[in-house]
Amino acid sequence: MTSNPFVLMKNIEKSFNGVKVLKGVTLQVEQGEIHALLGENGAGKSTLMNILGGVHQPDNGEIFMQGEEVKMVNPRISQERGISFIHQELNMVSDLRVYENMFLGSELRNKIGFLDVEEMCRQTHAILAELGVDLNPKEYVRNLATSYKQLIEISKALLHKSRLIIMDEPTTSLAEHEVNRLFELMKNLKKSGVSIIYISHKLKEIKAVCDRFTILRDGELVKTGSLETEDIETITRHMVGKSISQDRFMHEHEFGPVVLEVKNLTSPGLFAGIDFTVRKGEIVGFTGLAGDGRTELFESLFGYRKKYTGDVLINGQVVKIDHPRKALKAGIGFVPRDRKENAIIKDLSVIHNMSLSSMGNFEKSGFISDKEERLKFQVYKEALNIKVHNPSITIDKLSGGNQQKVIIAKWLEAETEILIFDNPTQGIDVGAKQEIYHQIVDLARLGKAVIILSSEAPEVMRICHAINVMFQGEVTARFTADEATEEEIMQYATGSKREVEKIG
Repeated sequence: MTSNPFVLMKNIEKSFNGVKVLKGVTLQVEQGEIHALLGENGAGKSTLMNILGGVHQPDNGEIFMQGEEVKMVNPRISQERGISFIHQELNMVSDLRVYENMFLGSELRNKIGFLDVEEMCRQTHAILAELGVDLNPKEYVRNLATSYKQLIEISKALLHKSRLIIMDEPTTSLAEHEVNRLFELMKNLKKSGVSIIYISHKLKEIKAVCDRFTILRDGELVKTGSLETEDIETITRHMVGKSISQDRFMHEHEFGPVVLEVKNLTSPGLFAGIDFTVRKGEIVGFTGLAGDGRTELFESLFGYRKKYTGDVLINGQVVKIDHPRKALKAGIGFVPRDRKENAIIKDLSVIHNMSLSSMGNFEKSGFISDKEERLKFQVYKEALNIKVHNPSITIDKLSGGNQQKVIIAKWLEAETEILIFDNPTQGIDVGAKQEIYHQIVDLARLGKAVIILSSEAPEVMRICHAINVMFQGEVTARFTADEATEEEIMQYATGSKREVEKIG
């Protein structure tokens, strides 16, 4: 480390409503360095970065850039200082075009004062091409997959020639080839002197691309140092304050009868010829690479998508599900990958997000009983270890892991017997992941039929009894938990092998 770092945040303190969330934290980032900022959800990472980004003001402490003390009084000042913040929850305007999002707030104008659409499109196309993204600058953002939105956010930071880029879980929605491309870009930015603060719970990525690290726990600095001298197990222990087991969570137990059976489910261009069963108490996994069709398959099963053929049987009875209401009535709950857009209503309270799908359970004489709601929420709060002092606060105030637990509580209260989890630990820290895994296994022990969709092969190997691998809309392999290896799963997920050889 140098005596004159590019950024030095010194003894930063911050409290909200009397609760101290940062307790004298110091962060030092060198020029041309990729620095990992680590910690569980609620450790203070986002608050620290929001202070650097001008969103919050520190109660105490100082910020220096190249030795000069600076005051980040608002986000515009931070941006003028060359700092870009790519948030995990993407700040895109869906009803604007790609180029309009790229230049939002800094639009280009021609000599007579009109917007220079042609030049903005040209620059947008050039910067996207640098990332290897073939995208029409005039496409509306609402029509794009989440992975493209993520790449647009990154491109926007490059467009504004940022000197420090803060990346919060940037690979969450990216396919493997997009992740590799991003890492190459980060390394090139590093060579050109750009500094990057990289926030991620994927510690293998951290080891692969970062130079140094800083770990926060409960608002305090725990450790900082070089990643060359630290292994993943040690880093994890510092993050959570204890060792985290990598053993399998899945335990063999007696399964009940088949609850869900799918026969030849097909939707042209999305998935084809899908057959599988899930028994009472069984956890069945679906994995593959981005674009493999698994999300579309289960969105169809839940009634989000209507154009499919084939048969769906629940408890031996054929059902036609063309709306989520019918899925709920049939006993299916769905926890989507994008909590912000598809799972929570961020302006509603925690308790109302829990009871949203089962309001009838709390109705008395035509009114909702607040007392009954609170009593039931307390049951789930204790059972799922939901960390919230006041369930009347809006759910967006909770960490990602606790939001996920509220969504699980919602489907438990709705008494669904089939639960589908799409990337259940996306954007969740390593400690909260363990809790989610335990809860999924406990649901199976209670007799729920559980389906896990995950891009991470190690995740389905740890918690699933049976694993289906998908490639280009087809199931290319089935494994039992004991048969599966990460290497073989990847062969089928990439299309290197296509025939269904393993029957779980």
